[in-house]
Amino acid sequence: MNQFQAEYLQYQTARKSFWDAVNQSNKNNQSVLSKYYQRLLSTIYQNIIPKNARILELGCASGHLLNSLHPSYGVGIDFSSNAIDKARKLHPHLIFQLGDVHDFQLKNDTFDYIIISDLINDAWNIQAILENIRQYCSPQTRIVFNFYSHLWSTPLKLARALGIATPNLYQNWLTKRDLQNLLELTGYENLRSWSEIIIPIHIPLLSKWANRYLAKLWPFWHVDLTNFVIARPTLAPLISNPSISVVIAARNEAGHIEQLIHRIPNMGSHTEIVFVEGNSSDNTYTEIEAAIKRHSHLDIKLFKQAGKGKGDAVRLGFEQSSGDILIILDADITVPPEDLPRFYTVLANGKAEFVNGVRLVYPMEDKAMRFLNLIGNKFFSMMFSWLLGQSIRDTLCGTKALWKKDYQRIAAGRSYFGDFDPFGDFDLLFGAAKLNLKILEVPIRYRARVYGETNISRWSHGLLLLRMVVFAAKRIKFT
Repeated sequence: MNQFQAEYLQYQTARKSFWDAVNQSNKNNQSVLSKYYQRLLSTIYQNIIPKNARILELGCASGHLLNSLHPSYGVGIDFSSNAIDKARKLHPHLIFQLGDVHDFQLKNDTFDYIIISDLINDAWNIQAILENIRQYCSPQTRIVFNFYSHLWSTPLKLARALGIATPNLYQNWLTKRDLQNLLELTGYENLRSWSEIIIPIHIPLLSKWANRYLAKLWPFWHVDLTNFVIARPTLAPLISNPSISVVIAARNEAGHIEQLIHRIPNMGSHTEIVFVEGNSSDNTYTEIEAAIKRHSHLDIKLFKQAGKGKGDAVRLGFEQSSGDILIILDADITVPPEDLPRFYTVLANGKAEFVNGVRLVYPMEDKAMRFLNLIGNKFFSMMFSWLLGQSIRDTLCGTKALWKKDYQRIAAGRSYFGDFDPFGDFDLLFGAAKLNLKILEVPIRYRARVYGETNISRWSHGLLLLRMVVFAAKRIKFT
């Protein structure tokens, strides 16, 4: 045994003994501070992880957090035999295994979520942990970390000395940047990071308000107790050479139909074009019918919209699409159809799971976007970047792409936000953020409309967007 191995064995033995003592089965090991803190953690994790997910928790202790998430299949790992014994007695419907998080082995399982809660500051080799759990990841797996901020090291020492916090041994005290570096070293990427909990003890009225609102706002988030990070493995997508459905909501766009069909490129293993006609006052519907006959060699579908709004039309088009990847293209051709392969490539290569177009990078044609619309777009981009935890420069670009299986998950969870978005852009963005999908933006060259008039009302729709920001803040940020 070399010196490094001896040091690790000494570390492991000391911590096993320590946590076995903390987790004695005949003793309630939760302090006053710890009980309130654990309730807050459960609430935060319940907002991240949906019920009935497949969950693996490392350093599960007595299993309270894992149980609170109601997994369809839940596995907890801990190297304290007392903790595992207690967890098995308290939660017999879950699986708990005695093991070291650095090198534990399970049967050939993958999980939707892997939780690493208040563990990395207590771990010997975080890189080894991240390398070990990779075998339990699919491309859709999300790894969720939370760990104490180093600013709280002295207050926590004082709280432990007073007996109101759970005791602990010396800690690593990583920063979010340290963890991001380790993720990059081991083949993961950081999706988003933020902080929570500014008052970790229960003070009637004040604690709930401060932790729900104040902890999420600058400059107060700099002194929050707990850092959160969500990451994903950088794995190849499950589907190679996927098929594509291009969904086009068309209302009063008769003059664009032939050009759209001519310019949409073939992508992937197969490309279908799905038109949803929105009860136009011109001959859009009959023009699409005629174009389908002229281009019988192409896979083109046509549906008439029963409801109102682009969002409703896009949902109908998505439901009727057969492609592995769904792409929205506006019928006004302000986004060139020739740009669509760039959206497809980002998804097909696994660089992202949701691709949003951004019109604010390249110069625009004259009259492509009015000045006040540009100002509004920049305002909403800042607001939504803050809300979603990922950079979104152009919330209102109509061209978006995502995997159909992810859209089906968004649709299944739509009740969380409700049917509030007539445009469809925010419904998809909010849903993608709720699922912690990797979002990237593809710059496009925005063109001026050459036929017809815009269906957007600057002021009424701007007020509607502002109401959606407030609504989303309540459902995403201030939960």
